[in-house]
Amino acid sequence: MTPRVQKLHDALVQAGFRPTERLGEITIEVAAADYLGAAGKLREMGFEQLIDLCGVDYAAYGDRPREGPRFAAVVHLLSISNNVRLRVRCFCPDDEFPVLPSLVEVWPSANWFEREAFDLFGIIFEGHPDLRRILTDYGFVGHPFRKDFPLSGHVEMRYDPEQKRVVYQPVTIDPREVTPRIVREPNYAHEK
Repeated sequence: MTPRVQKLHDALVQAGFRPTERLGEITIEVAAADYLGAAGKLREMGFEQLIDLCGVDYAAYGDRPREGPRFAAVVHLLSISNNVRLRVRCFCPDDEFPVLPSLVEVWPSANWFEREAFDLFGIIFEGHPDLRRILTDYGFVGHPFRKDFPLSGHVEMRYDPEQKRVVYQPVTIDPREVTPRIVREPNYAHEK
């Protein structure tokens, strides 16, 4: 661990967090009930900027099914004054209805990131000022980054010249295996 990372680790331990270090990066995991309070404490510790917030679906994570909560929000913070970064992970307590508090009051930059996590993973952020879809269409059904979302989706849209508008219809694509095929010229990689 570098001296800067060690200093951050020690400061987080002193503040009551349980940081873990892997590959030179510090991560803390907080419970959903403590998420907003922890964010406020980290802001006071000098983490001025939220640089990313994303949803994660841990269903079948790695080489085996995950035991424990399925959905999480992962936040990447930056302390410009201390020149350190921190990752914060918080699991949603309920897989059927994933809910976490919004961080918009602590870091306004969380606004669109939380909308994206809501749209793509279905994570509800309580207290968000404008939680609505941001990347998918208004009538879109489901959350496309969930691991149980069908690969071809449910509906497709096309322009209907007779109705002179875009119409939705059930997906007509037949599932197929996509295997990359490499086509090379004869004597490829042979010296002349």
